[in-house]
Amino acid sequence: MHHSLRGYTTALLADVARDAVGGQIAEDINAIAHLVSRTNDLAVVLTDFGVSTTARRAVLEDLLTTRVHPLALRIVLRAVDTGRVEEFPTTLHELYELTRHMHDLDPDELRAEEPIASRTAWRDYVAGYSEAVFESVTETSELEEIEDELFRFARVIESSPSLRSVLSDTTLPVENREQILRDLLEDKVRPATLRLVHTTIQGRVRDLVSSLDWLAEQAARARGWRVARVYTGLPIDADEHRALSEALERLTRQPVELQILAAPEILGGAVIHIGDLLVDASAQRRLDQVEENLLSLEGATRGAQT
Repeated sequence: MHHSLRGYTTALLADVARDAVGGQIAEDINAIAHLVSRTNDLAVVLTDFGVSTTARRAVLEDLLTTRVHPLALRIVLRAVDTGRVEEFPTTLHELYELTRHMHDLDPDELRAEEPIASRTAWRDYVAGYSEAVFESVTETSELEEIEDELFRFARVIESSPSLRSVLSDTTLPVENREQILRDLLEDKVRPATLRLVHTTIQGRVRDLVSSLDWLAEQAARARGWRVARVYTGLPIDADEHRALSEALERLTRQPVELQILAAPEILGGAVIHIGDLLVDASAQRRLDQVEENLLSLEGATRGAQT
């Protein structure tokens, strides 16, 4: 099973997995898995590379909407979007095992059953988990507040090496670190924010601060925005803020939210991170380029003289 699907399912069922509803969802997924494996025509359609994802989703929606729990259907439709087409029947059986374990096992037992994931796999898991959390948020303003809470907590961690060290210490039981987070954040941030923060200490996370920043960016994307982190050597005024925002919106073809961060070491100008794009328009960069050009010119001059 793809790690993002595991994360999505875990988040979607977090509040109901141990209840009777959780058992029903597990059995619904099991029934769907058996239906696919025993109905040749259906299996062919759902594992055919030539059938679009949209068409495969439509087949399942028409067949299952009134027959299974809505959450079971959401998980199965997510499985259509994730992983290899030919592995769909196997994925359904794996989903049944996961949902059954979530229903039958206590948190410690469930954690022991979880596969040890690489850092890349864990990032995929958290991506699926966060997507399910964001789907449960109906108001755009709430998504914005979650993003802001994640960003501000990242800055708290960044400014406190001792706290950062404790929360990143994998030799400490997860339960102890979770209690620290509850003491710091419970009743101070939205429940969705706290759930997301918890995921950053449960797996193989290289950098807690960057993980929180990444989650804040996912929250921004969930409301159709992109986050641009702008490191400036000097403060920018309202006109410069607006002009930069408009320029980045033209570049990305979607709304852009600016997060302005002070960076005196770049002297002037700005360094902009937006998605995978890096724009270095800092004064320090321009000075470096001038130095490179002078050295290059000096080398060419010496070559001509010899």
